[in-house]
Amino acid sequence: MIAAAAAITVVAVTLTPATAADTSTTFTVTATAGLAVSAPENAALSSAAPGGQAVGALGNMSVNDQRSETGTTWIARVTLSTAFTTGAGAPSQTISAANVVYDPRTAINPVNGPFTPGTPGDLDSTPALVAFSRDSGDGANSVTWNPEVTVNVPAGNVSGDYTGTIRHSVA
Repeated sequence: MIAAAAAITVVAVTLTPATAADTSTTFTVTATAGLAVSAPENAALSSAAPGGQAVGALGNMSVNDQRSETGTTWIARVTLSTAFTTGAGAPSQTISAANVVYDPRTAINPVNGPFTPGTPGDLDSTPALVAFSRDSGDGANSVTWNPEVTVNVPAGNVSGDYTGTIRHSVA
């Protein structure tokens, strides 16, 4: 029997164009805006008797961070910038920040987190109470939350319509 040997030869061929031209292409990603916080203009809480509690949601608060950078962290804080008062604002017509409890609750529609809600507490804290924060991450991001506020009405306060200002800030 005659053995036949077959050889297969593989030849790698690299095709090189006769000529080539490269274009170095660049573009810029620009931030569309900065860092901003928004809040409803008005909110109403439930009615309360002296010694009771007025409770309600403030409405949707939002932080919108369009800085589009690395390390875009921020802290949103909340304060009672104007005490709740009625009438002329005498002591029995005033409710201070120590009697106002803020609970940020959970994030609504978070974009590019992570986001952390602050711990519920009274608005008499120093530094100002943390509402929400972004402790790490890059790029544009946003978050909305609907906090609940509880006003502990002192037993010695008089009847009336109380108005105060809750301020949100971000840095």
